[in-house]
Parts: sequence; structure tokens; C-alpha cells
Amino acid sequence: MSETGKYELYHYSPSIAAAAIAIVVFTVLTGLHTYRMIKTKLWFCVPFTIGGVFEVIGYIGRVAGHSSPESLGAYIVQSLFVLVAPALFAASIYMTLGRLIRATHAEAYSIIRVSWLTKLFVCGDVLSFFVQGGGGGIMASHDPDKVKLGQNVILGGLFLQIILFGLFVVVSILFHLRLRKQPTRESYASDVKWQKMLLVLYAVSAIIMVRNIFRVVEYIGGRNGPLLRVEWPIYVFDALLMAATMAIWFFGYPTLIRPGKTLVSDSESGMQLPETQHGTK
Repeated sequence: MSETGKYELYHYSPSIAAAAIAIVVFTVLTGLHTYRMIKTKLWFCVPFTIGGVFEVIGYIGRVAGHSSPESLGAYIVQSLFVLVAPALFAASIYMTLGRLIRATHAEAYSIIRVSWLTKLFVCGDVLSFFVQGGGGGIMASHDPDKVKLGQNVILGGLFLQIILFGLFVVVSILFHLRLRKQPTRESYASDVKWQKMLLVLYAVSAIIMVRNIFRVVEYIGGRNGPLLRVEWPIYVFDALLMAATMAIWFFGYPTLIRPGKTLVSDSESGMQLPETQHGTK
């Protein structure tokens, strides 16, 4: 509430300059990802690219929020699209691990059956996406009780995403240690840079985990908490970290695990994956 007793959506006037910089950065990064995805035909990166589009839309919403601070529509757009974008990044990250395992023919080293690996993480990620989205929709209300309910729903979605990322990192590390200890023949292929790809997965997972923890602390503090009363945290702990995630993913694109020219079927997605030149013809 303001001093006049009027309900305020923001505790500050959203910065046009900061939002404009974010729009430019995410537009450029999304354009680069779109170009690379089309060029490489790695369509499982579509969610990641859509996540970039969501970031752009979200920060456009913040520009609109500066011009119309009382606009509930602008508030919903900036809150919801920025909130759920990392869940879309996560979907492509999860699918990459399954493809990496198959590319190295090291299915036996995964603690979760590879045919279930992508399904488990992506389904959990989709659930997290809709839970957070639903919470954002509920929170965009003038009713304090609904705002509190929306915050709790969002927290549930964020905690689910943190748990998924924690499990994902455990699965990745154990796979990494096992394959390094006892490499498969396919892992020696020069065009299967599985160790570099795992480092990329660790990096982006850690960054998104930090961002999610920030969001949890933010929403636990509530609308009157210190992180929601000022604007800079969303740019430092969300926009900057997600831009870094997109940049790292671009330079460490999953082409690092795209071996050979022959194709083998990928039963977990109904798509086809390249097979190493050393594998069975």
C-alpha cells in the first residue's frame, strides 16, 4: 500500500534504461541461438531459444510498467515471463545429458535408465513451469491474500526446480566419474567432446541454481521484503545470470556431442541421433 492507502504493484518506478539494456542483450542472444539452432538442426534446443524470447517479452513488460505503473497486464507480463524463462532453459539442458550419454554409448554409467532420464527431468520441469506460471498469475492481484497464495505457489515451483537441478547434477557427476574411470570406445572419438559438454552443463546448472535460490529468498521475504522493494536485485541475480547462461550455452552448444554422420534412433524422444564413426554400423 502507498501512503495514500492505494495498492501499488511496484515499490519503485521500473527503470527504462535497465530494461532497455536487458531487451537488447536478450534479443541479440536469442537471435544468435535461433541462427545456431537452425544451422545445426538441433531442435531439442527450441525450448532454450523460446526462453530467450520470454526474457525479451518480460523486460518489455518492465518498460510498459514504467509508463503505466498501475497496469496489471504489464505487471503480469514482466513478472511471469521473466520468472518462468529459466524453466525453458532447463528443458534443453536436461535433454542434452541424455544425448551425451547415448553419444558416448555409456548408458550403463547412468544411475537413471537413459530411456527415462529425459522424461523424468523434462516432465518435472514442465510441472515446475506451470506451477510457477500459475503462481505468477495468482500473485498479480490487488487482493493481499491472493498475493500471498501466489507467492507460496511460486515457491513450490522454485523448490521443485531446485530439487530437479540437484538430482540432475548428481546424475551428471556420477556419470562423469564413471566414464572417466572406464571410458567407452566411443568416448575417445575426437568429435565427441563429452567432457567439455559436461563442464558447460555444470556451469549453466550452477548459474540457474543460484538464480533460483535468489528467487526463493525473494518470495520468502514477501512483497514488503527487502528484495522486492528495490529493483537492482532482479537485474544482478536474474537478468545478468540468465544472460550469462545464454552466452555460455551458445559457445558450448550441444554440437560438442554431435558425432559422425550416421544416425541411430533415440528411443527417448522419437528423434534421431548421430552415431560415432567408431560405433556399430
